[in-house]
Amino acid sequence: MSNRKGSDVNPSRRRFLKEAGAAAVGLSWGLPVLSAGCRAAAQESSAAPSLKQWAMVVDMKKCEREAVRRAAVEACDRAHNIPHIPDPADEVKWVWAAEYEQAFPEDVHERTPESQRRAPVLVMCNHCTNPPCVKVCPTQATWKRASDGIVMIDMHRCIGCRYCMAACPFGARSFNWRDPRPYVETDADGKYYSDYPTRTRGVVEKCDFCAERLRDGLPPACVEAASAVEGGAGALTFGDVTDPNSDVSRLLRERETIVRRPELGTGPNVYYIV
Repeated sequence: MSNRKGSDVNPSRRRFLKEAGAAAVGLSWGLPVLSAGCRAAAQESSAAPSLKQWAMVVDMKKCEREAVRRAAVEACDRAHNIPHIPDPADEVKWVWAAEYEQAFPEDVHERTPESQRRAPVLVMCNHCTNPPCVKVCPTQATWKRASDGIVMIDMHRCIGCRYCMAACPFGARSFNWRDPRPYVETDADGKYYSDYPTRTRGVVEKCDFCAERLRDGLPPACVEAASAVEGGAGALTFGDVTDPNSDVSRLLRERETIVRRPELGTGPNVYYIV
């Protein structure tokens, strides 16, 4: 992570952070905030459950196909005007491929085959049942929707402190170190491919399970795009995990699945078929 401060974004944000006595989260704060956030998530029992809980099931074998992964990532990027910034330190990503060793470090040991260690895994925000990111946000810019369990971000409220990034054990959030709009892909006429609001420098963003598409009765863009690729049918399955008749619930009953970092008690709602 770059050592630039989230508090240097503009004067109003600097004033807020100064008055609150909260410096932008540095690397040395990451582990304490993560630990505290995850402990709070595991211990909390008073929060009202969501009316439903959207969830994703990722078939890791099907997602090993590069065409499937590429279709999912590119669909997400276009649907949400995600910038393509060349400098990896400034990269913004909602859905991306990580090596198995990074995604599931607790499942790797000294004799794990190299091919398994390096196998690509599609990862994203896990929309946790007990999200530690929500508990550490000082402005309530990130919250969990009571209607469907999606963890959202109000980018107008975000002050760029990055506490949520330190609290997330999955590295699912990106920070806009620079104005992302010049790096958003456009069509031949110079127009964005999507009406999804573009962001500004100094805010955090992440996957929101395509909340805007769900509102219109459409599946997440990554699910739709992956299924359209040869061999991609069923690579990503989306649905309400509280509905026993949903495709997601059926897969969880019938197939062996795992989640990332279950020991932390955050309750991920992205499942992986092994």
